Amino acid sequence: MMKAQPGLVILFSSGETSASGHRVYDWLFRRLSPPIRVAVLETPAGFQPNSALVAQKVADFLRHHLQNYRPQVTVIPARKRGTPLSPDDPEIVSPLLQSNVIFLGPGSPTYAVRQLQNSLAWHTLVARHRLGATIIFASAATIAAGIQALPVYEIYKAGADLYWHPGLDFFGPFGLSLVLVSHWDNKEGGAELDTSRAFIGQNRFEELRALLPAGVKVVGIDEHTALILDLNTQTCLVKGRGGVTVCEGQHEHRFRNGQSFDLHVLGAFRMPEPEEGIPAEVWEWVQRTLQVGQRAEGRQPSPEVLVLVQEREMARSRRDWATADALRERIAAMGWEVRDTPKGPELVPIGKLD
Repeated sequence: MMKAQPGLVILFSSGETSASGHRVYDWLFRRLSPPIRVAVLETPAGFQPNSALVAQKVADFLRHHLQNYRPQVTVIPARKRGTPLSPDDPEIVSPLLQSNVIFLGPGSPTYAVRQLQNSLAWHTLVARHRLGATIIFASAATIAAGIQALPVYEIYKAGADLYWHPGLDFFGPFGLSLVLVSHWDNKEGGAELDTSRAFIGQNRFEELRALLPAGVKVVGIDEHTALILDLNTQTCLVKGRGGVTVCEGQHEHRFRNGQSFDLHVLGAFRMPEPEEGIPAEVWEWVQRTLQVGQRAEGRQPSPEVLVLVQEREMARSRRDWATADALRERIAAMGWEVRDTPKGPELVPIGKLD
């Protein structure tokens, strides 16, 4: 049994590919042991025809703007259940296994919930977090991660009656009943339309708050701002242009950039058992793969894999990142993860779900 020690959780409101986002990634990457392996999960935007470009924008930002950390970034196209790109497909999901940073970003909160709830991708993400991976939620994914998800598109765009959609409840096992609202201070509507509270507006949002069960806390995160939660030290840190508002009943707590506060402000925190809520076969799969990656079990890559590694190194030397990424995907499909180290590329076997 591997020791469980949950990783950090970073909640972006917006600005995940901006200067404010860069400062958060830099803060994070300085604290991680190399190699830094990032998985960008495409699911929240999977309904959009350009979902690959949405995820690729994040991947390119990390590769190019954080290149001094040499992050290895993989986009996971887990777009929709029941398709060849399903979040329940082990081959699609497998890059999550050895990623130490997992990112989910823009899209639709309710779509993200429908595609990820009880999926292999979601259970694998939770297991990796319990074993130390940092999870980054941004924009729509931040909203989806709460116990209830704000149906932004349905209310703001389609005019649906006010309601809450059940969320992924990422923090439920930790004893926290949180509704997470990104774009808290949005001003795109100008003087004519209140678009704060994720475009819903303050008045309608107050009606929505009245529909929440007792004991649920609302965490509003201003744009270009991130809330960083360290579940091991039970502390929270605000970083960015704005602040974070924690609402419970008639009481509000406001925290500004650079401020830290106790995690218990968010509720009665508890540390769950490492495998709590995770199907046994997924928990075993994740643990087994991590152990294989640590030992490598004496397995040797084929000559074909070694040739692809050399081709990728040549592409990287030309700064041909698109070709290098395509070659890495081909190598992964043959069962190997490429890790870039100061001494050159290393190969680690990728585990399979039995």
